[in-house]
Order: sequence, then C-alpha cells, then structure tokens
Amino acid sequence: MQLTPDIYQRIVAAKVYIDANYHEPIDLEQISQQAFLSKFHFHRLFTKVYKRTPHQYLTQTRIEAAKLLLAKEGISVTDVCTMIGFESLASFSLLFRKQSGHTPQYYRNIAWLKKKLAKEEPKRFIPHCFIEQYKI
Repeated sequence: MQLTPDIYQRIVAAKVYIDANYHEPIDLEQISQQAFLSKFHFHRLFTKVYKRTPHQYLTQTRIEAAKLLLAKEGISVTDVCTMIGFESLASFSLLFRKQSGHTPQYYRNIAWLKKKLAKEEPKRFIPHCFIEQYKI
C-alpha cells in the first residue's frame, strides 16, 4: 500500500489517539480503527512512518509520562504505574529500567536531588558560557 497524504493523515490521527489515551488499556485493534485500516496494514505503515511499532511507541509514551510523574512529590511508584496504563508493577519497572537505564525509584531519587540542588545552587545549572557572558 502506497503512503498517500490521506493514509499519512490517518496514521498521524492514530498516533494522536495513542498520545491522548496512553493511560488506557488500548491495543492494536483499537489504534488501527482510528486510521480506518486493518491492523496488519496499519502496523506496517505506522512502523514505516515512525520507525517503531505502535506497541513500542505506546510503551515509550507511557515511560515518558512516568518520568514526569516520578519527578513530582507525593505520588508512589505503584500509583504512577497505574496512572500511565500498566497493570503490573513488575512489567512497568522492567520496561522503565530497560528504556531509561534506572529503576523507577532510582530515577525519582535523581530527579528530586536535581530539584534540590537547583534550589540550593542555581548557578550549577546555568551553562558556564552564559555566566561568563552576563557576569552572573
């Protein structure tokens, strides 16, 4: 199937659907329906356009959302897992570590430490060239 502008727009609409509903339990069938294509054609075309499968894109979107939530105080790792659409804490932790290189708790600790340091030593987070140019 050739990638016409109409088909491309439908693939993008399905991606937007993923972006808006990543926290829900969605599957390839639901996503492909947004593009009005069979799941087999959709999978092939989505992968061609975005250089990753719909499932890989969904997982990446969920992990990026988790990073934002983990940086906030007062939300447990278990709650983050549930909020972004994972049903299993173990699978969430495994995928998070695979994609970010750290466990969710370790990532949270680093994010909190960066926030603390940014408040205590703000110049540390300003590029040296900027400090020199503006004599901060």
